[in-house]
Amino acid sequence: MQKIHYFPLRFSLRAPLAGILILLLSCLQACSQAPQKPDATVAQGDARPPDAVAQQSAAASPSVQIPRANARPQDPPPELPAQDLTETILYEFLIAEIAAQRGDIGLAAQAYVDLAKRTRDPRIARRATEMAMFARMSNAAVEAARIWRDADPRSTRALQALVGLLIAVNRFDEAEPHVKQMLSAPGADVGEMFSQVGRTLAGASNKAGALQLARALAASYADNAQAHFAVAQVALSGGNEAVALEEIRRARELRADWESAVLLEAQILQRRSNIEALQAMRGFLKANPASREVRLAYARALVADKRLPEARSEFQGLLASYPDNADVIYAVALLSLQMNDHAVAETNLKRLLQLDYRDKDVVRLYLGQIAEDQKRLPDALTWYNAVEPGEQYLLSRTRYAQVLAKQGQLEQARAWLRASEVTDSQQSTQLLLSEAQLLRDANQSQLAFDLLSRELDRLPNNPDLLYDHAMLAEKIERLDVLESSLRKLIGIRPEHAHAYNALGYSLADRNLRLSEARDLIEKALKLAPEDAFIIDSMGWVLFRQGQFAEAIQYLRRAFAARPDAEIAAHLAEVLWVSGERAEAERIVKDSLDKFPGNDQLLNTLKRIKP
Repeated sequence: MQKIHYFPLRFSLRAPLAGILILLLSCLQACSQAPQKPDATVAQGDARPPDAVAQQSAAASPSVQIPRANARPQDPPPELPAQDLTETILYEFLIAEIAAQRGDIGLAAQAYVDLAKRTRDPRIARRATEMAMFARMSNAAVEAARIWRDADPRSTRALQALVGLLIAVNRFDEAEPHVKQMLSAPGADVGEMFSQVGRTLAGASNKAGALQLARALAASYADNAQAHFAVAQVALSGGNEAVALEEIRRARELRADWESAVLLEAQILQRRSNIEALQAMRGFLKANPASREVRLAYARALVADKRLPEARSEFQGLLASYPDNADVIYAVALLSLQMNDHAVAETNLKRLLQLDYRDKDVVRLYLGQIAEDQKRLPDALTWYNAVEPGEQYLLSRTRYAQVLAKQGQLEQARAWLRASEVTDSQQSTQLLLSEAQLLRDANQSQLAFDLLSRELDRLPNNPDLLYDHAMLAEKIERLDVLESSLRKLIGIRPEHAHAYNALGYSLADRNLRLSEARDLIEKALKLAPEDAFIIDSMGWVLFRQGQFAEAIQYLRRAFAARPDAEIAAHLAEVLWVSGERAEAERIVKDSLDKFPGNDQLLNTLKRIKP
């Protein structure tokens, strides 16, 4: 072989590159010999198996999903073209592989595509396809896949790759005959093929074109449930819920016991009515009571519908059938906690610690919370202290300190926080804010204010410090500092809804600059329209402006979303001055049952019923 005199890339022939060169030479020398086994001929420049490269390519190009059939026989060995190892071919091979090793995947892909055109070798075309997919060069990938398919027409992998790529670039007319060929191939699993094609088309960007192709493919398979399922998938991905519902119900008629079909129907129905979704799943479960996946989805839908007792009953039924399923145990525990059934919650959380549950520190936090709620403070300290360094560590340290403070050990609590291990300045700031909160809860607001003032000297633009510093300034009647801190925070974080709200509410609560206060709260409400505390502030400023009817509307909405003591006090006061005194008294008394000793509720009760 004649020596190559000119090479534009500078490199040294180190051991790995030398090995690649030997492999390339052996590969190309085999081109004019008898066909080799497929696994010995593809992608010789890559040390990984060919499938690994294909998988990486697919991962790098999420829009390209190659339909695969599970039970297909292995592709027969490809018929290789007679090809001499020329200087040009070797040169292009080296260009491609060196570019790939250096991370220039685009150059490597283009070089491989050019080489595939020149050689028409299916092995090189496959490598070119994979490289182009990895480089997100869609047109080059399609071109390489066509060459691969033409050079090895018996290869199902080549056909699958070509179909996936054509769909990814919305060339549905070109993809259609190839998909039909796949579906009609001898021994093809039509149902599985439709399952794969449905997922691929659902990911296409041209939703209308994808649905048109899905319906065209399914037209010849009217009695195949998976064909209708695939059309429903594609229709749903494009927002065509009417077609999706029609198709999935046809699939259910053909396969009445198919879990996946009823789950997709419920998903479609949930977009318009959670009640309809629940009805569909409930009907299925009546006929198929052992369906684990549908019962699990049904229980979750009940939680979404805030039907907690029914949801817990479903989860407990699942727990009876799957006693060691950690996710079901966790669901029962959390639902029980939300329903204030501490005994059931604690039993199930402790069971999780005996199993191989993935996040035991979260479980320990919940167990600490239960013990704290039940006034078993030593047990709460034990559980919080058991949390290991990690995601829950800072929260556990804070809760431990709060329990110490409840026991009258404020200085020990502050020392505990300061002794905590931190990994960065953000964690250090969070612990300092927790310490300030301990002082505030102990009615030592001036000390807390001074603590954060010193930290702000060091970190003057920290948003969390600015906000908490402003809230403490309000407690000690430093309205000037409150306003300056919040306005600075708004300048740094113009999307900080609670900064606008805090400033607006503080002005409204003092009956100051009400027009400006309302503007600030309205800005907050635009940023966080569902926040109950901001809705409450809007009601309160309207009350200060004398708009009682509008104020009651906002306050009722806030109280329905979050029956907090402060919101209850505001609503009761506005109802009282509006003449609805019986309801005002009832709200205050009911809220005092939930929040006994709350100062704001007690003060409101004194005002409305002296």
